[in-house]
Amino acid sequence: MCGICGFTGPADTPALNRMIESLRHRGPNGSGVWEGESISLGMTRLAIIDIKSGQQPVFNEEKTLCAVFNGEIYNHIELRRDLEKKGHKFYSDHADSEVIVHLYEEYGLDFLEKLNGMFAIALWDSRQKELILARDRIGIKPLYFSKTPSGVVFGSEPKAILSHPSVSREPNLIALHHYFTFKNTPSPLSAFKSIEQVRPGEFIRISSAGEVARRKWWQLDFREKEITDEEEAVWEVRRLLEDSVRLQMRSDVPIGAYLSGGVDSSSVVALMSRLGTKKLNTFTLVYDGGFPQKDEDRAMAMAVAKKYGTEHHECLITHQDLPEHIDSIVNAFDEPFSGVVSTYFITGLISKHVKVALSGDGADEIFGSYLSHRLAIPLSLYEAGGGEFSPDDTPWMAPYEGRQDELARILARGDEAERRMGLYIQDDDAKYALYSDDMSDALQGTRSSDLLRNILAECATQDPLNRALFLDFETLLPDQVLSFVDRLSMAHSVEVRPPFLDHRLVEYAATLPGRMKIKHGRVKHMLKEAVKDLLPDDIIDRPKEGFIMPINEWILSSLRAYVEDTLSRQRLDRHKLLHAPSVA
Repeated sequence: MCGICGFTGPADTPALNRMIESLRHRGPNGSGVWEGESISLGMTRLAIIDIKSGQQPVFNEEKTLCAVFNGEIYNHIELRRDLEKKGHKFYSDHADSEVIVHLYEEYGLDFLEKLNGMFAIALWDSRQKELILARDRIGIKPLYFSKTPSGVVFGSEPKAILSHPSVSREPNLIALHHYFTFKNTPSPLSAFKSIEQVRPGEFIRISSAGEVARRKWWQLDFREKEITDEEEAVWEVRRLLEDSVRLQMRSDVPIGAYLSGGVDSSSVVALMSRLGTKKLNTFTLVYDGGFPQKDEDRAMAMAVAKKYGTEHHECLITHQDLPEHIDSIVNAFDEPFSGVVSTYFITGLISKHVKVALSGDGADEIFGSYLSHRLAIPLSLYEAGGGEFSPDDTPWMAPYEGRQDELARILARGDEAERRMGLYIQDDDAKYALYSDDMSDALQGTRSSDLLRNILAECATQDPLNRALFLDFETLLPDQVLSFVDRLSMAHSVEVRPPFLDHRLVEYAATLPGRMKIKHGRVKHMLKEAVKDLLPDDIIDRPKEGFIMPINEWILSSLRAYVEDTLSRQRLDRHKLLHAPSVA
């Protein structure tokens, strides 16, 4: 794990050093620099694999290829073995980063398909005079770039790119407009007009002349297969999850795990405990100050920790902690963010014990859990029946018995994109009512519903739940869940690994019909069946809570002064983005 940065064009050592320093939090154990003809590469290192000889940048034998890399290649042992059989020579003992240049040398850009891991890669091919930027399939690791008059500047975070003198800081108002609906910045946009994201599963080729060519090298395909044996499908989910946990436990430093008390993180802890040989460190977030709804989380987490004999740690959060740390949290992001900042606090505790922690992230998005997922099948049945239900529909409609008016209101919004907009905090019309005239003019009628509509047009399946999952997989998961976890964990130099997002498990889950994922109202049915022998029944079937902080309560108490100052008439008038009377 590390931070990477660099640029094409003339060398500028002071600029490169500033970029590296801006990413020091991502890699406090060292740094590496390489400046060649028309290319400058830098990185900061968080040493996890091959502590002694895993430095970067890495080269091939002839030094015609050079790469810096952020993330982990979980199957690097197998890849290295195959490459050595083909005659490739390695300089490190067992660094996962070194397989990248040799794989590219052997397979060209097809090498990406052989990687099992989370990664952001920058590779310079001196023979072709070409820089290649590539991001992992799911978007677990971030990668940004900016086109400048002299070439391209890239980095793990916008702050690195903004450290280069050629990059403008002008805000991207379209990204801000989407943020007010989605609570994140959808890729390939960023908060800055001059900076873009490399999309999940995408590589970008940048020529010495500065020409940029983008291509998706991986796309999740939701095409359901006919499943005649549910038990066999459950077994396959378990097999893939278990193998993912096994691979992601590879580390030369101690590892731990998040433990919220829900089925996702508890499953990971159970499998890690079975597969590991050392006592596992687990970490749970608890709240002080009268939030009894979180007490059950704590009790369930403690029950799992006791069952598997983990070294359990609790991170206690009070209403005073967020105001005291708000500046540090804001500094971890270079873009607007909202919602879950609890990862910041719990990784602060984790960093005192381990460098690596496995999490339950991604299970909701591949097996179905959110409101939009739970509504998908009932809405489709209600629409198909013209507001009537057949006897066969009854089990699927049970959670919405007596609530048909709610379904009717959602359907009345219009097409699929508009219905989904109704589940977000603000639709387009509500946002435009808050904007200043300058902001509205700059947006020129941009609508977030159009963004959703374009994404849904690329979805091959007609399965209602899988369409909802596809939308979240393309937006919420990479742009919010994974992005926020990366920033807040790396602020404490902690690497978070999500076993549920092994591409093999993700691809298999995409072939399962929606009615096997949420069955008769039971969310994540296939996952729960796959791990029911590992966990108590009250954990298997309890509602998911996750690491959610009571922000609303704190805004009305300890955060009130901060919020009122931030949204004061004076500040709003200075920024000229929002219509102050409407906000008030």
